[in-house]
Amino acid sequence: MEAVARLRNLPTSPRKMRLLADLIRGMEVENALNTLKFSSKHNSVPLEKLLVSAIANWRVKNEGVDVVEANLYVKTIFVDGGRMLKRMRPAPQGRAYRVRKRSNHITIIVDSRNPVAVTENENNEN
Repeated sequence: MEAVARLRNLPTSPRKMRLLADLIRGMEVENALNTLKFSSKHNSVPLEKLLVSAIANWRVKNEGVDVVEANLYVKTIFVDGGRMLKRMRPAPQGRAYRVRKRSNHITIIVDSRNPVAVTENENNEN
C-alpha cells in the first residue's frame, strides 16, 4: 500500500528542485535519505523532511509492518511549479525589470517492493 506526502509553495525554483528529484526517483528509501543528507544543494533539507514524512504516512497506513521488511522505495516523485511572486527591479534610465520569484509543489509517493510482508500482516490481523 502506497503513501503520499506533499509540500506546497516551497520558495525555490522548480528547475533546481527537479535536479534532486531526478536523483532519488526509484531509489530505496534508505539510499534516498543518505543521498539527500549528504547532498550539498540547499534544496535537499526540505526534500529529506518530506521523504521522512512520506515514510511516516506509510507507517500509519500499515501498522505493525516493519519498514525494513517492506523494502520501501520512492515510487513517484514530481515537482510542479507553484505560485510566482512578481517584483520589480530598478533598471537604467528610469526603467524597471521584472523579477519572477518562483516556488514549487513537490509530491512523493512511497510504496513497498515486498507486498508479501504487508499482505501477510493484514491476514494475521483478520
